[in-house]
Amino acid sequence: MSTHDALLKQVSITATDDNLVARFEIDGNIPGSGAYVVGLVAASEDYSSQRRLGIEFMNGEAISFYSFNHSLSTEENYDIKGVEHDGNVITGNFPVSAIHGLAKGHLMTAFSEADGRDFQSGVPVSESL
Repeated sequence: MSTHDALLKQVSITATDDNLVARFEIDGNIPGSGAYVVGLVAASEDYSSQRRLGIEFMNGEAISFYSFNHSLSTEENYDIKGVEHDGNVITGNFPVSAIHGLAKGHLMTAFSEADGRDFQSGVPVSESL
């Protein structure tokens, strides 16, 4: 995959009573071959508590929807029906519980991975929580 394909352009999150809705807008389309992951890294201000929320694609189709709590070393997998994607927009409806325990002053960035390697990290996230 070329480094010009599938770059994260804009990432935003909003919260409802039950869901943390993450919207990833990419420059181009979801790669039609290979592995591609988009996600969020949420952390406390001192990074002592971290969560990684991700959506994994294989050959253009969503195959995994998860969160990983680094503090507890636990992963939770969610129903893939919580993922929507169309062309250059990917939306993940994560349970709000995926970031429970992080204070209001938390830090959040977005990332992408392609074929098992870091592609982008530290992408700013527009939050409306």
